[in-house]
Amino acid sequence: MKINGSSRKKVRFFFSGSNPLVFRFKMAHKIKGIRERLDDISALKDEFNLAAQLEDRNSTVNRRDMTHSFVPSQNVIGRNDDKEKIMDLLMQLDASRNVSVIPIVGIGGLGKTTLAKLVYNDEQVVSHFQQLRMWVCVSEDFDVTRLIKEILKSAKVPVDENLGIDQWQNSLRGLLKDKKFLLVLDDVWNDDRNKWMELEDLLLGGCNGSNIIVTTRNSSVATIMGTAAPYNLEGLPEENCMSLFVKLAFKEREEEQYPNLLNIGREIVKKCKGVPLAVRTLAGPLYSKIDENEWISIRDNEIWNLEQKEGGILPALKLSYNQLPFHLKQCFAYCSVFPKDYDFNNVRLIQFWLAHEILQSPKDKNVELEDVGDLYIKELLSRSFFQDFSQEEFVPVYTFKMHDLIHDLALLIAKGECSVVTKKSTLAAEVCHLSFLENGQEVTTQLEKLSKVQTIIFKTEQLASLLEACIARFKYLRVLDLSNSSFEVLPSSIGSLKHLRYLDLSGNNIIKQLPDSICKLHNLQTLVLDNCSNLERLPKGIRDIISLRVLSVTTKHTCLLEKAIGCLDSLRHLLIIGCENLKCVFEGMEEGRLTNLRTLVVAECPSLTTLSLSIKHLTTLETLYIGDCEELSLTDKEENQDLKLSLRLLMIEKLPKLEVLPQWLQASANTLQHLVIEDCCNFTALPEWLPHLKSLQTLRIKDCFEFSSLPEGMQDLTTLREIQIRNCEKLSLTDNEENQNLKLSLRLLMIEKLPKLEVLPQWLQASANTLQHLEIGNCCNFTALPEWLSHLKSLQTLIIVNCPVLSSLPEGMQDLTALREFEIWRCPKLSRKCREEVRHKIAHVPKIYFDEYFNEDIGSS
Repeated sequence: MKINGSSRKKVRFFFSGSNPLVFRFKMAHKIKGIRERLDDISALKDEFNLAAQLEDRNSTVNRRDMTHSFVPSQNVIGRNDDKEKIMDLLMQLDASRNVSVIPIVGIGGLGKTTLAKLVYNDEQVVSHFQQLRMWVCVSEDFDVTRLIKEILKSAKVPVDENLGIDQWQNSLRGLLKDKKFLLVLDDVWNDDRNKWMELEDLLLGGCNGSNIIVTTRNSSVATIMGTAAPYNLEGLPEENCMSLFVKLAFKEREEEQYPNLLNIGREIVKKCKGVPLAVRTLAGPLYSKIDENEWISIRDNEIWNLEQKEGGILPALKLSYNQLPFHLKQCFAYCSVFPKDYDFNNVRLIQFWLAHEILQSPKDKNVELEDVGDLYIKELLSRSFFQDFSQEEFVPVYTFKMHDLIHDLALLIAKGECSVVTKKSTLAAEVCHLSFLENGQEVTTQLEKLSKVQTIIFKTEQLASLLEACIARFKYLRVLDLSNSSFEVLPSSIGSLKHLRYLDLSGNNIIKQLPDSICKLHNLQTLVLDNCSNLERLPKGIRDIISLRVLSVTTKHTCLLEKAIGCLDSLRHLLIIGCENLKCVFEGMEEGRLTNLRTLVVAECPSLTTLSLSIKHLTTLETLYIGDCEELSLTDKEENQDLKLSLRLLMIEKLPKLEVLPQWLQASANTLQHLVIEDCCNFTALPEWLPHLKSLQTLRIKDCFEFSSLPEGMQDLTTLREIQIRNCEKLSLTDNEENQNLKLSLRLLMIEKLPKLEVLPQWLQASANTLQHLEIGNCCNFTALPEWLSHLKSLQTLIIVNCPVLSSLPEGMQDLTALREFEIWRCPKLSRKCREEVRHKIAHVPKIYFDEYFNEDIGSS
């Protein structure tokens, strides 16, 4: 057979290294070989019981200098209130306890050690613990043997290095025996509870009333060691910081001669955000310098750009960073792409991390990557990298912030990879993550030399041409955040971003359609379209975005079809918000769809009429929130068979057509933990099958004016821990009461605005050993607390507000030995009747609050 020239070339090309098929074939063999060698290494690792660990080669281990116990009190500014609070804790803690542990928690440089020194050296504390005071700097090395020797040395007990640990621990126990002591364990990093327990066992031989003060940056350390609530140290007020700055930057009274420098100093102090070590770091280099330019340079430079000595603020904070495991270092550094004072949202940040594949795959197949991300955030919170945590109860979304100095640390760590883009910024060629704070030609020009960008966040309005240029230039984009933008159309070229994982268009009130090319984004995991009020419909091919895990949508469409969203089998979280025309969701959806959906939120959909037919197939659904849907009853065309739901949380709010709970909820009898019903004006009653909910822990019913009774069998809800009922004017709580066989174990009962309530229900007695918080408010016919109130042996808080006919307190109030807080407000009859008796009835309660009239009444008696 003859082969002509053209064919020969084809054959030669096919077998040559230039042929991509051959190249892939060869590479596949190489990769296979590498994998086999890695498997062999892994097998050897297991054989020799070695652990895999990622190391950050760029980090060097820096240790903090060892601390001592002395500080001149005159050199400390603004910590007297904190000192008094810690001293109060030392003196007031349970004297019956052998050793109490008070943790002081805060970020590096905040002054935890200084505060501990102030307390340690106070004359009153010295007198109180005159038998024995000890100070040990623990640092990263929580070696029990070393710490035993350090404690002995601090107590001036000779340590013979030729002896062993058994003799040393005997010496320690002998030292502490029959003494009331104070021990400061400064700068503790250890979060291994077993190590702490090993040391703690040796510290329990002193007199009752002994105390240990622990300073730490890590709240998990405080949880492990503390017997008292941690004292979370706050930043210094700005005026105190300014006083410290003046003391460090000027010679005595010199500031009066240089008012301009003083004003610049005030602006420098603002950068420090209440952290004394930051003040010291910036003020120290300015001492005795009067050149304004030097002061301005420090004022205008980012802290992370300034040269710092070993004891400076960023080296101090970097100690915390060095202690992080590698995966948390990556996640923390990524946060530098957000601006200072940014309100982080856990769902958003986790999806960002997920987009960049920096979340470690869980070993447990039942654990989702989102759960891993949540653990990362909680760990960074516990280590003081995040702060200002805020979360509404039961809502899976929470917010938090990053201290400005921690943000500076993140910028230092991520320098070159993450940048905030302004007109004056200078971008490194290797930058990967960009956040745009300004627009204009100066911004656009900076992008020309970049090619590795993976994250783009527009924090200000940008031209469509810039977006098109970014899509064309940055083919490896993984995150594109266009929230609150006003693009009329999205370029069809967006479909070329094959690596894109996160796309946010929320808050765009102009865009009407998404390009069909968006459906080519097969790796897209998060698509955020809420508050896109003019979006006419979702693309028909949205089912092709097969990796989608989070979808949030606002649309003018009337129906979200099963053939579209219902086919998104990777979807974990679906939020349908503000869809004014929406009448149906997943119409006709069959079993086997949305098999991974965990959270469903349907809100502000006034035309929505039905949900129940499809919802029963969502077998993995854990959280369901339905609110502000005025045409939705939840019970139309109900079918009971084949119910397989496993809800944990159901929140229903502002459904005026809801009269009873849907039957399909019974399918969650073994899993439902929290049930919340609010502002459903026609909701009449809880179902008789409510006691079948064997896992129910929380029941809240608020602003349901037709709600009239609790079902029989409430006593069978043995897992119920909390009941809150508010503004249900037809409910009395005591109708058809049954006393027998009570099994409730409530911890909290809050009752407000129940005009039919006259006395507390008998079934509350079943919680005599568990109820900790009882609150009754605005119950105009509530007459008396029952005599059996004194049986509530665990009650810690009792609050009664605006019950105008309440006329007596029970005789046995003094038997409520666990009571710590008692409040009475606007109960005039009780005030008059009890003014002679109140002192001896509740004198044992530490915190008593009465309104002014009541206080005046007592004072005149």
